[in-house]
Amino acid sequence: MLQASDATLVYRTRNGRITALDGVNLDVSRGAFVSVIGSSGCGKSTLLKLFAGLLRPSRGSVRIDGAEIAGPNRRIGIAFQRPTLMPWKTVLQNVMVPAEAQGRDRKESRRHAETLLALVGLAGFASNFPRELSGGMQQRAGLARMLVHEPEVLLLDEPFSALDALTREELMVELQRLWLGNARTALFVTHSIAEAAFLSDRVVVMSPRPGRIVATIEVPFDRPRRLSLLETAGFATLTGQIRHALDAAGAGT
Repeated sequence: MLQASDATLVYRTRNGRITALDGVNLDVSRGAFVSVIGSSGCGKSTLLKLFAGLLRPSRGSVRIDGAEIAGPNRRIGIAFQRPTLMPWKTVLQNVMVPAEAQGRDRKESRRHAETLLALVGLAGFASNFPRELSGGMQQRAGLARMLVHEPEVLLLDEPFSALDALTREELMVELQRLWLGNARTALFVTHSIAEAAFLSDRVVVMSPRPGRIVATIEVPFDRPRRLSLLETAGFATLTGQIRHALDAAGAGT
């Protein structure tokens, strides 16, 4: 469903040209959950922005169902490192923003937003403001906002990076449940080997800048996955394989 072909991105700065991505080839099948992992500055978020239509490749192409992505696309939903909720809007109003921006029916969008808030455990906080929520609750609101316009593709840029360990684990399970329940295609950027191994069907390892894909590792575990998986020998073996691939690329995290 998503495809990057020879995707290369060169930034021009006052000090010269910086190659962020170099010849990236990646296919993400419909309904798959694929994680991209690598060191800081390797181009993970840049790759996500190409698929989001926020950047254009200097060479090569990025496509959705064979059509070139030339700008933001209604079929794609995005969750960033921080939920970036508007402080002057209530939680419900924040969740409804993408649907309103697309001119969708307000009453229908409100009903859908309220359903999503219930799904992420925020039914009782629709009228609260972001400052009245914990970090984990704000991120849940961000996930609901990502889903409100019913995108086919989910792009997630380290959405749990600012959270404590226990909240991160809780939201890993929550994200898996939302993804399974909505049959979406997901591309997930992370620094966390455990997050990538727990959530993914496939883990893509990138080299330090300029970012290239240096390894692809299949994840063998059945779904739904429980947090007890993190304590198993099989999970330790898989995370060891991912770490070895990162170390071999000089991208140990």
